[in-house]
Order: sequence, then C-alpha cells, then structure tokens
Amino acid sequence: MTKEKIDRINELARKSRTAEGLTEAEKSEQAALRQEYRDGVKANLEGQLKNIEIVGGCV
Repeated sequence: MTKEKIDRINELARKSRTAEGLTEAEKSEQAALRQEYRDGVKANLEGQLKNIEIVGGCV
C-alpha cells in the first residue's frame, strides 16, 4: 500500500471524528481502503510465516 493511500486513510479517520463527519462516498472509500490495508497486512504476515524454518527440537 502506498504512503498516499495510508495518508488518505488517516485523513478520512480524522474527518470522521469531526462534527462534519463523512459523506456516504467517503465512508465507502474508507471501507475499501481499510480492506486493502488489511489484505496487505495479511499477505505480508503469510509471506513471513511461509519463510519460517524450525531448526532443532526439544528432547
């Protein structure tokens, strides 16, 4: 995910906490960006877990 998208997520989060709130279009955009962020985190974690090699063992 690009820095611009993360900045946009933060911008929308800040706006949602104001009295102005978010429009329906902004809420949809926020949900899509958050899902994209979560998918990226999951993919990164899965990649890290697939590269773990357990060496040795307990006796």
